[in-house]
Amino acid sequence: YATWWIRQAITRAMADQARTIRIPVHMVEVINKLGRIQREFFQDLGREPTPEELAKEMDITPEKVLEIQQYAREPISLDQTIGDEGDSSLGDFIEDSEAVVAVDAVSFSLLQDQLQQVLQTLSEREAGVVRLRFGLTDGQPRTLDEIGQVYGVTRERIRQIE
Repeated sequence: YATWWIRQAITRAMADQARTIRIPVHMVEVINKLGRIQREFFQDLGREPTPEELAKEMDITPEKVLEIQQYAREPISLDQTIGDEGDSSLGDFIEDSEAVVAVDAVSFSLLQDQLQQVLQTLSEREAGVVRLRFGLTDGQPRTLDEIGQVYGVTRERIRQIE
């Protein structure tokens, strides 16, 4: 009887400490059961089982099988070395979509300077209408009606000024 308690204690300790991101013990047990059933299917069929086959065997939905498989995936470190020489890491190859590229930043700055020069050639009212219409001051483009209310004129007049 003690062997069962020892086995459970070892299994629980492994479930709690074996992963980088802790998964609850009940989910680890479901993941292990799914893995065991997958291996049995593979031995019997000679191919990987479909989520539908696994779901039927485990008496759950195919969507739940896919969810369990997602939980079972191990995270990968961005510092993991790649290549034969080991001088590159995985993080070196992942693009940061939020990072500002120097060429884009310079182009944007030059474009802003040109835009300011063009706006200076307009009257104060015309420049104000263009700034409001295209959201150049606060990033919020305005409608003709909104600008008309600011200047106390009709939207048609704002369209003409624009």
